[in-house]
Amino acid sequence: MTSGLQIAVIGGGPAGLMAAQALVDAGACVHLFDAMPSIGRKFLLAGKGGLNLTHSEGADAFAGRFGARRVEIEKLLKDFGPAQLREWAHALGIPTFVGSSGRVFPTDMKAAPLLRAWLQRLRHPAQGQGVLFHMRHRWTGWVDGPSHTLSFETPLGPVQVHAPAVVLALGGGSWARLGSNGAWVPLLAARGVAVAPLLPANCGFNVENGWSEHFCSRFAGAPLKSVAITVTSSQGVVFSRRGEFVVTATGVEGSLVYAASSGLRDDIIRSGRATFSLDLLPDLSAQRVLKEVSHPRGSRSLSSHLKSRLHLEGVKMGLLHELLDKEALADPVRLAAALKALPVTLTAARPIDEAISSAGGVLFEVLTPGLMLEQLPGVFCAGEMLDWEAPTGGYLLTACFASGRRAGLAAFAYLQEKMATDARQ
Repeated sequence: MTSGLQIAVIGGGPAGLMAAQALVDAGACVHLFDAMPSIGRKFLLAGKGGLNLTHSEGADAFAGRFGARRVEIEKLLKDFGPAQLREWAHALGIPTFVGSSGRVFPTDMKAAPLLRAWLQRLRHPAQGQGVLFHMRHRWTGWVDGPSHTLSFETPLGPVQVHAPAVVLALGGGSWARLGSNGAWVPLLAARGVAVAPLLPANCGFNVENGWSEHFCSRFAGAPLKSVAITVTSSQGVVFSRRGEFVVTATGVEGSLVYAASSGLRDDIIRSGRATFSLDLLPDLSAQRVLKEVSHPRGSRSLSSHLKSRLHLEGVKMGLLHELLDKEALADPVRLAAALKALPVTLTAARPIDEAISSAGGVLFEVLTPGLMLEQLPGVFCAGEMLDWEAPTGGYLLTACFASGRRAGLAAFAYLQEKMATDARQ
């Protein structure tokens, strides 16, 4: 089958939907294709525990969350940042609020009502034709020849679609079962597009040599609360934050580990291992901890002593026994030092499909300011398939929305210019 249309959007996540909205609001005829049976599956999963749309912190701090790609993402955020995102949600009838941590949520905390309202608007805009959705269409690249003919696999067989402009919003490499499997990487690489390898981001890690069977059987799944970690990367970058994380059967995961994951992952890639320093008692000074540890304990066991003097027990006590030898446990100075800076060594990130998000993707260096591929005129990229990463906290979604909008508007401008050029010839 061959059909004619103005602009195709491939990918039904936040970036693709926002590109489609920018296009349809501008008056374009938009066809959106997605490999899955329904739209926004990863978006819905992200909102399962409460949809964190964006963050309320200042613009400078917000942009700083994007690390090495701050400059590129900041340009996108100037057009569509946290404030505009909240206004957009309100226009859909979804009010938002700022939580105690500064994160922004819909008042009902749910993703489904927002997605329903959004799809209703896309299908039935105030003016013009709505977006036409084509589900179970898995993009397989371009037909040999002009890059404007797209190829799809569908339950009814191969389909070819001619599109003078296309926005690719194909996601990263995490959560393959929800559609983000990175299958697009070889398709773009075959066309000479520079793509950084997809890597796990906001991910867990395996500890060196694994946990002992005794520790794992007792504490796998146990949360480490009210702790702090410090990471000094091989590049001299220092990360230090309080929070909590979880002991897993193979290592560690959870919000505090995710926040430090980019540096830990990169150090493992460079040298095969990474170490973070764990403060089990961040509310107490090193001097206070040493005083309490050095207090005579008489006939009490070490566990009873530390529970009595420092309220230390459970998984925190288990970690001490797991990571320190008998000599260190018996030496008050070494033990006190470990309580404030227990080294935890990691040797591998967990597989990318377990990660919340991914790093790597299409390099900004091969994109125009409108996110069009310089080697493939009329092909635009948006969302997590671009080479950037960010911590959880609303930053991922905000950048996806912003890049989708930029790509959609640029694709419309490209099509208008192309039509004008064709008319003059």
